[in-house]
Amino acid sequence: MENRESTERTETNGKIRIRDGRVDDIPVVLGMFDSAVAWLVSQGRTRQWGTTPWSENPKAVEMITRYFAEGSPYIAEYDGVPAATLTLTDAPGPYLAPVAEPERYIHILASDRRFKGSGTGAALLAHAAAETSRAGISLLRVDCYAGDDRKLVAFYERNGFTPTETFTVSVPGDDGWPGQVLARRL
Repeated sequence: MENRESTERTETNGKIRIRDGRVDDIPVVLGMFDSAVAWLVSQGRTRQWGTTPWSENPKAVEMITRYFAEGSPYIAEYDGVPAATLTLTDAPGPYLAPVAEPERYIHILASDRRFKGSGTGAALLAHAAAETSRAGISLLRVDCYAGDDRKLVAFYERNGFTPTETFTVSVPGDDGWPGQVLARRL
């Protein structure tokens, strides 16, 4: 994937700037996931990402590092502070089959919970749609955790995505991790 331009958007309660992610952002991104895990645990919602901070999970660190190397990572800064992230690639993760047309796929969307409600996640999704369209591709997909209250699925729906297929990832000692694929036509 090629170099991209950063974009800026002014929100009523601050300024959001989307920029390319860099390898030196990986610790910051892991901190975003640590923040999200702590928030989920405080809500009693441990099935999505477990209870261990991602920065202490070698598999999570490897996954973030791989997506940064193989994809196009973006960072949303809120008033100059890294607040959220996502990475675009050309295909879904290995647990899903690719589709029979060119697509862009969103991976590892997360935000630091200090910035909850700031619009950084929605700004990143809009940026991903613009980048996908700019590349001449009309399909943008994402998958997410579909358990508990399905609030995450609803977030993507509010941002222009439509649920397509469901899936389950096998989890030892559990009945599986429920997932939802969503798509947006551009």
